[in-house]
Amino acid sequence: MTDGTDRPNSPQPGPASGGYGYPQPGQSNPYQPAPAPQPGQGFGPPPADETFPPPVPEAFGSASTPDWQAMADATEASRRKRKRLTIGIAALAVVLVAGGASWFVLGGPDGKNDPPPAASSGSPSGSGNPSQSPDKTPEDDSPTVPGEPNLLRDRSGKMGIALGPGASLGELAKRTEVRFKGTADSYAQGAEAAVDVTKSFTVSTRAYNVAETGSRMAVSQGDGVSYSFELGFEVVNGKKAWVFRVQTGDKGQAATAQQVVVDTVDTTRQWALLTGTYDAEKKTIALWVDDKQAGQAQVSGIWAGPGPLQLGRARHHGIWSAAWDGPLDHIRIFDQALGQEQITGLKNNKTGKTKPTHSWLI
Repeated sequence: MTDGTDRPNSPQPGPASGGYGYPQPGQSNPYQPAPAPQPGQGFGPPPADETFPPPVPEAFGSASTPDWQAMADATEASRRKRKRLTIGIAALAVVLVAGGASWFVLGGPDGKNDPPPAASSGSPSGSGNPSQSPDKTPEDDSPTVPGEPNLLRDRSGKMGIALGPGASLGELAKRTEVRFKGTADSYAQGAEAAVDVTKSFTVSTRAYNVAETGSRMAVSQGDGVSYSFELGFEVVNGKKAWVFRVQTGDKGQAATAQQVVVDTVDTTRQWALLTGTYDAEKKTIALWVDDKQAGQAQVSGIWAGPGPLQLGRARHHGIWSAAWDGPLDHIRIFDQALGQEQITGLKNNKTGKTKPTHSWLI
């Protein structure tokens, strides 16, 4: 409280025993020098009715005392500034890192996905190389139709091949193969016929045969009373052989079947590229093992029996038989009869300008 003069009230006398506080009557004031002596008065204490304003220690009232509030405000302002700067630097770092990651994923230092070069001034269309369009999506290497793990994807056409319950896919380091167990339920079937047998065609597959006996067909076509063609393994005259056989009559009789057989090469537990061709103009069929022609035969034509493409089995006398035992891959169909150079390219997986009409597991 104040007394109206903006000064604190004069101190009241404290307890006689003293203690903390201002000087009591009869005590010397350590904060202020004694008043000058008056006439007739010595250097003793002032009269009891004389009061003094409370002393202010020099340490708290001098002009050099720091402004603590101002200093606190300045410190807080500096702290806020440093915080804003830290947040800004962190945000910039996030942007740079995200931008760098996007650059790496989309292009990277090797330039594999760099944007296509601009069209040259001499380009008549001004569109550059259409094969380098930025809208082109990467090629899908999935062996099956998306969302359909048991449906082989046609890499060259639009016909899927559905796996039977006894067939399965085998994933290897760089390829996928379809595996058959040599049982009645181990097969795969296309949605339709893949070959027009009244015209020239080629059917090819890489095959690995486990069986030592019987008839084992890797690829065939037809589900009526008989196949139209079949390609695979068979014991012929007591010898293990590769065979390409076509049906020329509509009843599936042995007398109306024509075939090419090779029994001079290994047929068991090793990979072989089997290729059968039909030249509709010359009316000839031929069998190739790897890139060597094993032989050819003259035919009157091929019977166009009903039914789709089959893997791992063939139709004989109205029943399914010739169950394949082992894996297959690189299954391809062409709408022409391939020659020596093209089949050599087929063996090396380089078909060049000769494109298949259907292909699976490539």
